Amino acid sequence: MKKQILIYLLSALAALSACQPTQKEPATKQAKKAKWTVEQANAWAAENGWLRGCNFNPSTAINQLETWQAETFDTLTIDRELGWAQKIGMNCMRVYLHHVAWEVDKEGFKNRMKKYLEIADKHGIKTIFVIFDDCWNPTYQAGKQPAPKPGVHNSGWIRDPGDLIHEDSTLIVLLEEYTKDILNTFKDDKRIVMWDLYNEPGNFKYEMKSMPLLQKVFEWGWQVRPSQPLTAGVWTPALPEFNVFQLENSDIITYHNYNGPEEHQSVIDSLRKYGRPLVCTEYMARRNNSLFTNIMPILKKENVGAINWGLVAGKSNTKYAWDEPIPDGSEPPLWFHEIFHPDGTPYKQAEVDTIKSLTLAK
Repeated sequence: MKKQILIYLLSALAALSACQPTQKEPATKQAKKAKWTVEQANAWAAENGWLRGCNFNPSTAINQLETWQAETFDTLTIDRELGWAQKIGMNCMRVYLHHVAWEVDKEGFKNRMKKYLEIADKHGIKTIFVIFDDCWNPTYQAGKQPAPKPGVHNSGWIRDPGDLIHEDSTLIVLLEEYTKDILNTFKDDKRIVMWDLYNEPGNFKYEMKSMPLLQKVFEWGWQVRPSQPLTAGVWTPALPEFNVFQLENSDIITYHNYNGPEEHQSVIDSLRKYGRPLVCTEYMARRNNSLFTNIMPILKKENVGAINWGLVAGKSNTKYAWDEPIPDGSEPPLWFHEIFHPDGTPYKQAEVDTIKSLTLAK
């Protein structure tokens, strides 16, 4: 299956523009809403400054389970690769969790999260943790994970909770326990800069089937009310009901955009009306003209957090494009994502020079 390409053309912005802030409460409200005020959100932004970094998965892990399970939790690689990020001025990583790793080993999982945070903090890097995700493979199991399929983007990445939530209604009880346990454990941890509650809800043809879980995870988040902001990023104008809910309920506004500078600037302008800090939690796809050289300067100028997809090429295969597999696994003519080769050499030195000119400038 293919990940839906994020096309924020001017003609599609009407969907986001329709999501104007209102005084109306969500019709599905079931728990006391504990959304931050604008003043709280802006105070958070002032404290944290300009966030810039990557969606981070160590190059030795094909998916979230391989990242977090005890047998494959690779602190040496995490430390080495976050060191490379530090050297180019990155200060924030977006990292996906998975409830199965917690279910198998609750205390061990949380201890590994603490170890990850210790390593990241050593490198001056804060963390955005992602709770749920609707992208890529719909089923999964604990234990040894599959080998990458040659030349296939994210061949082993897994959704959370995926198809299982639609097959077993009792899973919601476990997901609530998981979410609240993680949030309660880390609710005052200053090394965590925000909680991204649900990545691309409704993607991969789930559409409205994902709305109940999206609503629930915000309710659970409000019940815990961590000191860090809660958010879920808008990612497509094709799901306006999701956009309305996400924009009305997020403490800070996050979004994804993989298009060129004109379209990206238009999205920023359309989201400014909410009066809250903005963080782009996914961008940079070279084939789509979403580049460090033409997008990152806009994000810095606009004081929008800049979290690109990918740091080091590895088992996730995200140097290959979503919809352009290379079955023999040969080198793509143009890397789609990623900054570094596995040995730490830049894919393009000029890109790294651009990044450093923006992140390390006095």
